[in-house]
Amino acid sequence: MQASYDNIIIGSGAGGAAAAWRLAQSGQSVLMLERGSALPTDGSTLDVDKVLRKRCFNGREDWQDMDGRNFSPNEFFNVGGKTKWYGAALLRFSANEFEADSKHQCLPWPIQYADLAPYYDQAEQLLDIKTFALEPQLERISHKITRTNSEWKSQALPLGLSDNIQQHPYEARHFDGFASVAGLKSDAQNCFIQALDGKSDFNCITAKQVVTLIAGKSTGQVQGVECADGTQYFGRRVFLAAGALHSPRILHNYYHTHGLPAGVVGRYYKCHLNTVLLAFSPARKTDLLRKTLLLLNTRYPHSSIQTLGWMDGEILATQLPAWLPDWLSNFLGSRAYGFWLSSEDGSDARNCIRLADRQQSRPGLDYRLERLPQTVTEHRQLIRAFRRRLLRSGMLSSVRTMPLAATAHACGTLITGHDEQHSVVDPAGRVWGFDNLYVVDGSVLPRSGKFNPALTIYAWALRTADLALKQA
Repeated sequence: MQASYDNIIIGSGAGGAAAAWRLAQSGQSVLMLERGSALPTDGSTLDVDKVLRKRCFNGREDWQDMDGRNFSPNEFFNVGGKTKWYGAALLRFSANEFEADSKHQCLPWPIQYADLAPYYDQAEQLLDIKTFALEPQLERISHKITRTNSEWKSQALPLGLSDNIQQHPYEARHFDGFASVAGLKSDAQNCFIQALDGKSDFNCITAKQVVTLIAGKSTGQVQGVECADGTQYFGRRVFLAAGALHSPRILHNYYHTHGLPAGVVGRYYKCHLNTVLLAFSPARKTDLLRKTLLLLNTRYPHSSIQTLGWMDGEILATQLPAWLPDWLSNFLGSRAYGFWLSSEDGSDARNCIRLADRQQSRPGLDYRLERLPQTVTEHRQLIRAFRRRLLRSGMLSSVRTMPLAATAHACGTLITGHDEQHSVVDPAGRVWGFDNLYVVDGSVLPRSGKFNPALTIYAWALRTADLALKQA
């Protein structure tokens, strides 16, 4: 007889892990189903060639863009999801980023900042978020950018990193874009899933891709999930946490099978407008940690700039033509500082996940920046203004805007809202029309904010799990 659980969670990233932790604290049984497996601990996740050039750990799934061309989103199917790989920057959305901003095409949340604030507090404590002092060269760069222009503001970047990471130089050079082997990064696995190891009422099964939901005996109920290999699991509640690209596909499959209208499932996709900027100076850069600075400009209220981690010739060479000589990559890499420029993209229902059907075998992503002119204008102005400041500081720069496949900050597609005509999820995290189906990943975000969304996903998941327990 198939075992039944109190809670089934689909996905082990930020939202899935935080929800699992909260539910398990109540003594209820939790089954987590992860599409991938645990990452190896042999050091390969720190290997530049394997991670950046060969992309050995990236998901290999074929999608189509808005013009019918094939591409593979930069997704990761492993325990801990994207949190294992990205740079540990964990910031709160501001209070105004929970409100509508019609000029920037931003939808409102159905809750206020105050509703999420205690869960931000809890997430920051569990993730052990801290700031680090600026290293000497970065401090000089920051001073030159901000000293003669009051519009530019700098502050320490909140990070989920171990206090002693700088005592492990190789790990310190490979935490941004790499998965820590020594557990020095506050990711979903290290901070939430490992805390549940050994608990008899928690079970994480890997290599299980959930494809649809199993209908319950009454309307508004699901009783479990079905995986690609045909296995089924049953539970009192189901939590979608597969991410903004994959959770809507699971829900859509259920709606399609049962002849139900999909509403706005898959719509309002957002991912930030992101640009990587490399600034080069005549002097060699020796700062180790680097990713410790946040820059803001009052002229660009929907944008932020963060420093990136370590840069050297080996890392830079993965982004340059293969025919360039090593000496040139090493020369440039040793003099480069990296910056990540983000601008909040507004909401447009036409920016969406196109779901596979009989006519279209591959899922698609229809995302066009021309639908978001305010976003594009602000981002371009931000780039120009920042490059001018760097030039006055004695640094030349080059930029590369992230392509469609860059889904690090993917959100939207199952947004939360005030009513079921314009959203998929209610203010408590439940899918409209269901009593026991919840969403705890970035797909619920009606706004992407100007910062990385990870901390907000953790906080939302803790709140949703808490409310689900109270509704039991």
